[in-house]
Amino acid sequence: MRETVEMPLVHLYDTTLRDGAQAEKISFSLEDKLRIAARLDEFGIDYIEGGWPGSNPKDMEFFNLIRGVPLRRARICAFGSTAHPKYRPADDPNLRALIATGTSTVTIFGKSWDLHVTEALRIGLDVNLRQIEASVRFLKQKKREVIYDAEHFFDAYYANPDYAMATIRSAAEGGADCIVLCETNGGRLPHEVSSVVETVQREISTPLGIHAHNDAETGVANSIAAVRAGCVHVQGTVNGIGERCGNANLCSIVPALALKMGYRTTLSDAHLRKLSDLSHYISEMANLTPNHRQPYVGASAFAHKGGIHVSAVQRNPRTYEHIDPALVGNARRVLVSELSGRSNVYEKAKQLGYKVKKDNPALKTVLERVKTLESAGFEFEAADGSFELLLKRALEPAAPFFEVLGFRVINERENSGGVRCEATIKVRVGDREEHTAADGNGPVNAMDNALRKALEKFYPELTEVHLTDFKVRVLDATAGTGAQVRVLIEFSDGRTTWNVVGASENVIDASWQAILDGIEYKLYRSRKKKSR
Repeated sequence: MRETVEMPLVHLYDTTLRDGAQAEKISFSLEDKLRIAARLDEFGIDYIEGGWPGSNPKDMEFFNLIRGVPLRRARICAFGSTAHPKYRPADDPNLRALIATGTSTVTIFGKSWDLHVTEALRIGLDVNLRQIEASVRFLKQKKREVIYDAEHFFDAYYANPDYAMATIRSAAEGGADCIVLCETNGGRLPHEVSSVVETVQREISTPLGIHAHNDAETGVANSIAAVRAGCVHVQGTVNGIGERCGNANLCSIVPALALKMGYRTTLSDAHLRKLSDLSHYISEMANLTPNHRQPYVGASAFAHKGGIHVSAVQRNPRTYEHIDPALVGNARRVLVSELSGRSNVYEKAKQLGYKVKKDNPALKTVLERVKTLESAGFEFEAADGSFELLLKRALEPAAPFFEVLGFRVINERENSGGVRCEATIKVRVGDREEHTAADGNGPVNAMDNALRKALEKFYPELTEVHLTDFKVRVLDATAGTGAQVRVLIEFSDGRTTWNVVGASENVIDASWQAILDGIEYKLYRSRKKKSR
């Protein structure tokens, strides 16, 4: 009988709050950091690096406040450096700040590269070795779990392997619980990383970890290669945020280890299904637009556009999907565009809840309508609201909720220097006509206000609706101000959001088309919900 070998347990270490916060245009408030820590703990991360208490008051306050946050399993880590050469460890302000946080785990980094020792620290190589060992030993005497980050280790090893190895031997002799090999400059390739890890593992018995950066687009690959070579501790950030090109992305590393390689982590299947939500949450907290094309968790990660692809996925998802998207909390999406086939429209109709047969001629009508409109500048991939209205009109034709008889928009610069925008509109609802006017802080806002002012007495649910995003794209830059434009608008009623599209050579007309779709979509969905 063939013996089953149990894969090693790999610990997950998140440094979003420290290394991730060093990314350009990212600044977490104290409250942000506390919320993110709680969310990472809920997800199931083993270690959460909270910051560097010796570097700024906000990080010190974080460690004070996190004590009052009930965490389920994560260990909060305080981060710092080995003692400064002019101090004994017991007197070093940085190490004293680490102890003052009260965390049971501390992470310190030290210099591995002789270049940094002589040029940056400007001390002797032996002095650096003594400071590494003494710093780790001091923290162990204070009953702390000590994770030692060997900064620039891979570059150091290729420059001077004997000295690089001497630095981590010093950490091991000091009693480090885990030695993390850092690929700090992010330029090494997977075969280089795995080779070095294998060499280190033969000479060091202390458990090894990997901390990779992404400057050569190899942060995830290098982390996986390091685990295959023997590392049992992986550091990274959610969404790969971090200094320069970022850190290794835990959102890709975690499912690769758990779903593809069979490594054990402390995450359950239920935890893994929260991965996409975690990714989106961190993006929001960092005030970043989520990366739709991010592997595993991006909105486009399991999106299918080509008709042949959609047809195949309907038969067997494995034909064009490397995992079941539900395993990481994501979902399959079918895109409808001029490249689509009838399979796309059929699958999309099913997802939207329509009971329709694949040979329904209305589907062909919708497909041809989509192709005609997209050739005129429309795009339905990001405008599900407008596409659903096309389906509704083809599959469930009914009398319109209202009819627009005409509208006018006036932009007027006043003597005060301000600009006054007014829209007037005439609509018919049933056998009644309404003629209203409304001001706005721009022509689109004025049109939106006027339309809803006319309709709210008939459809009070429109008071819930507000515009949440507005995008204009020029489709032919060579035409200058006379170019065709596409307008995408996002609406919300506080519970759901929907996106609609308009296209025209006149930006006001394109915006008007989208506004009409946005209002009609809300009325349609409200009626559909009531009829269930």
